[in-house]
Amino acid sequence: METTVAATGTEGQQWGGGTSPLGASYGKLMMWFFILSDALTFSGFLAAYGFSRFKFIEEWPIADEVFNHFPFMHGVDAPMFYVALMTFILIGSSVTMVLAVDAGHHMNRGKVSFYLLLTVIGGLIFVGSQAWEWKNFIAGEYGAVKTKGGKILQFGEYVEVDGEMEFKRVALDEFATVGSRDVQAYGESEGIWYETSGDIGTTYSIDEVRRGFAANPDLLIRSQYIQVNEETGASEKTILSREESEFKLNNQAIKVVEGANLTENEYGAPLFADFFFFITGFHGFHVFSGVIFNLIIFFNVLLGTYERRGSYEMVEKVGLYWHFVDLVWVFVFTFFYLV
Repeated sequence: METTVAATGTEGQQWGGGTSPLGASYGKLMMWFFILSDALTFSGFLAAYGFSRFKFIEEWPIADEVFNHFPFMHGVDAPMFYVALMTFILIGSSVTMVLAVDAGHHMNRGKVSFYLLLTVIGGLIFVGSQAWEWKNFIAGEYGAVKTKGGKILQFGEYVEVDGEMEFKRVALDEFATVGSRDVQAYGESEGIWYETSGDIGTTYSIDEVRRGFAANPDLLIRSQYIQVNEETGASEKTILSREESEFKLNNQAIKVVEGANLTENEYGAPLFADFFFFITGFHGFHVFSGVIFNLIIFFNVLLGTYERRGSYEMVEKVGLYWHFVDLVWVFVFTFFYLV
């Protein structure tokens, strides 16, 4: 007895089991399997972040103070503005991807290539924006000092704003100055290796910060611990008195911290920086990979590859991946920037 083999899908896939499962081709089905496994991976990362965040909630950095930069607006406090713009661009690229898929259904090669190009441009802008955000996070803005227990101490002073006194952060370069540092030959390789009396890798030494603080009586220290303001209900870092500030700086501070890396973070708990670099970097890798995939599909569209096949299903497959990447960013944005 002969078995009738039904050709299903739009690219000639063979399926001998009757109705195609879920009405999807083999390629689409495998893409859904990949998306499901990747979603579980991101879920694990975000769950670990959430657990760590609430375990150290009293000393976690305040997102509005960390992500407050905007290109070409140095010194302007714009909390979340640039991150919101990045999110809008990425979601916009999902819209152009939908339009590219729809144009593929109508076999309109010109519109498919146009909307794919817009999607690629949106992805590149997002990746570039994320790199710019990393640069600012790594470089830091104000600087701080670290105590023997690994805690971060930041500097600031009270200023009058609209008739009310508000605490304003003060950068190290506003009160600390680089003094004379002794340079001594180190080891047997004189003339090649040297050590100085300043902290290695930082603009200022801890002694220079102490001298600058002592010369400015209005300066205070803000610890990394968060407390709730009884009047406004907002979360704020604990501000120490002048006497407490002097004691902390002179007796517990051991080094200067500028910016953030995998071991130190001028904004607060180092674990925040670890998760930020890993999760946003992992997502950024996905976006960059999606840009490469879209470029490959884009050039194939220009070459007429899918016209000859009689189907633009490859555009749909890469579109599923792109929508997944955009959806993941919504969760990353919520966890890191909003909550």
